[in-house]
Amino acid sequence: MATANPTEGLHGAGTIIKKASGWFIGMAVVFILLGMMAIIEPGVAGLAVTILVGWLLIFGGVAHLIAAFSGGGAGRVLWQILIGVVYIVGGVYFLMHPLLGLGTLTLFLALIILTEAVFEIIAYFRIRGESGSGWFLVNALITLLLGGLIWFHWPSSSVWAIGILVGVNLLMTGFSRLMFGLAARNLVNRVAA
Repeated sequence: MATANPTEGLHGAGTIIKKASGWFIGMAVVFILLGMMAIIEPGVAGLAVTILVGWLLIFGGVAHLIAAFSGGGAGRVLWQILIGVVYIVGGVYFLMHPLLGLGTLTLFLALIILTEAVFEIIAYFRIRGESGSGWFLVNALITLLLGGLIWFHWPSSSVWAIGILVGVNLLMTGFSRLMFGLAARNLVNRVAA
């Protein structure tokens, strides 16, 4: 039997969406607060990232050691064990010396950002005749400036670079989740009205 009002069947879904949007908004507030804290104290955020990377390396190393015994020949087993040991040693190093690990991560970050800038410049020259291609060049120059700042001020940039970037990322994640949650809530309210 068809209902006269097409939104009648959406009342249950509307309740679910309202609850989910509430969770999204709550999660957004947490991300925004964490992002602001990381920007205010970038050194602490950088150390937290270093410790996280250390643990991830250890877990990755253990996974490689476990995978080594799944067969595949002596060469594969040897490589898996070697990779696992390197991961575990790197993880333990990051946990035992977090400041030095933060410096290492910052240097890798600078290299990655500089490499990205070079690829953006190459992309610009490949599409420079197209509409809007100037934004590729603007992005490349800003990325080059950021990578250069981190690289030329290394190791002192270790104190702020990773923490600030993580903070900005958390802040942007929080704002995007907040906007999504508010949009979902507004949609349910418009449909229910």
